[in-house]
Amino acid sequence: MTYRSPWMTDELETFREPFRRFLAKDLAPHAERWRKEKITDRSAWLALGEMGALLPSVPEAYGGLGASFAYDAAVIEDIETMVPEMSTPVSVHSNIVAHYINEYGNEEQKKRWLPKMASGEFIGAVAMTEPGTGSDLQAVRTRARKQGNAYSLNGSKTFITNGQLADLIVVVARTSDEPGAKGISLLVLEAEGNDGFRRGRNLDKIGLNASDTSELFFDNAFVPAENLLGPAEGQGFIQLMQQLPRERLGLAIGAVAAIERAVQVTVDYTKERKAFNQPIIAFQNSAFKLAERKTEALIARVFLDYCIMQMIAGDLDAVTASMAKYWCSDKQVETIDECLQLHGGYGYMQEYPISRMFVDARIQKIYGGTNEIMKLLIARSL
Repeated sequence: MTYRSPWMTDELETFREPFRRFLAKDLAPHAERWRKEKITDRSAWLALGEMGALLPSVPEAYGGLGASFAYDAAVIEDIETMVPEMSTPVSVHSNIVAHYINEYGNEEQKKRWLPKMASGEFIGAVAMTEPGTGSDLQAVRTRARKQGNAYSLNGSKTFITNGQLADLIVVVARTSDEPGAKGISLLVLEAEGNDGFRRGRNLDKIGLNASDTSELFFDNAFVPAENLLGPAEGQGFIQLMQQLPRERLGLAIGAVAAIERAVQVTVDYTKERKAFNQPIIAFQNSAFKLAERKTEALIARVFLDYCIMQMIAGDLDAVTASMAKYWCSDKQVETIDECLQLHGGYGYMQEYPISRMFVDARIQKIYGGTNEIMKLLIARSL
């Protein structure tokens, strides 16, 4: 059975064909080195920019393709499938950071930053998490004090994707003494020549090794007042909440692409690998396990496609996005664990893709809001 997503068009297929060839030929051969070096090359970002794969749904006036979210979804899927080492970095840059600027930036800000992000010349990061705060964004302590025509930024962030490479960092900071969400704003810090800004170590993770993840430190870091996102201070928490469905849907897209890849990789392996003089897939347990996982992969795909269609129409709500993020990432971890089991001892060897998929998958249940937080948000809607 051939299933085609309802958001797929002939025009988008035409875009994806050369894009997939580019990923396989120009980027995938570097993946092993990136994992060892724990960072990707800037040249890869520039190449993605040339392909039109960065910021595809940003208007053409700001360097994007002016396409719908369907193009974002296709790019996330294809990178996750063919060069998963760049999946998280690109998704943060294109699907999150760029859209904070596109949605809340003024004309001058958008023209100054977005074209360079679209070309890959600028790499974006978003600094939410702090050493003492995870999913509780209202508890951030990083402080931005207004001094004349600029903010003095003080505090620290951790677990920041693209932290080592980022040129632009959307910082979640407290700009007033108002309690909770009321005092939070989003400020865009420009890294080059900023003496008060320091990158910490590139954190040593168990997975996503090619995705640089850093501690960031602000010691009277300089942020011009005009780098505030939105017309006034105190709107940051609302802005975060409005954009989180996009972020969480992006995570679900990557999860479903990984599920589908894991099933296919394991089907191929079990057809080739023999035990007791027959292919492993010939054993009923193996065949039934893969039949179950293939079924769940299609269920995940259909639900994901519904969410993507809602996003394209501008109707995706926070509860449905939370459902997609939690359920798809849970299934990603479950599926890859079971697929690794069917590989036997070879599944534990790093030379096999399933082993890397196994360690890469685990963070999906944590970042973008833990799956426990997702369930809490869903429960509140009951």
